Amino acid sequence: MTRWERWSFGILSLIVAVTGFVYLYMKYVLETGDPFAVINHLWQPTMLHLHIIASPLLIVVFGLILNSHILKKLRANSITNRRTGWISLITFGGMTLSGYFLQVVSTQAWITTMIILHVSFGVIFSISYITHLIISVRVRRPRPRPRPLSQATEAA
Repeated sequence: MTRWERWSFGILSLIVAVTGFVYLYMKYVLETGDPFAVINHLWQPTMLHLHIIASPLLIVVFGLILNSHILKKLRANSITNRRTGWISLITFGGMTLSGYFLQVVSTQAWITTMIILHVSFGVIFSISYITHLIISVRVRRPRPRPRPLSQATEAA
């Protein structure tokens, strides 16, 4: 995976997560004093628009890293950081599908179901991806070599 792919996926994941969580907060937590208000905050439509614009870009970059990173790691015998990678992969798929279905379903029961699925997959993906990044940095970090015992006693 190239540096560009890693940074693009990380930044787009951050944008999609932040805009999604801020939109969720504005829509379902904030309350307006105006009983005739359609939105709860002036930035609510902007957050939704940014979320919907950034999401397809994230999916495109995901397609790039699918070949250069994910499939390569799945074929490898190494088990380092595999659990968070699998969780991220599965929840990314669920998050993507529920996000698309959310835009096309029409009955209130299906809309509610898709919202619950989309938010649940989004939260789990965000946590697992951050954990995956932290573990990856720790695995890649060079560890200091222990001194041989003979050198350690001479230095003392």
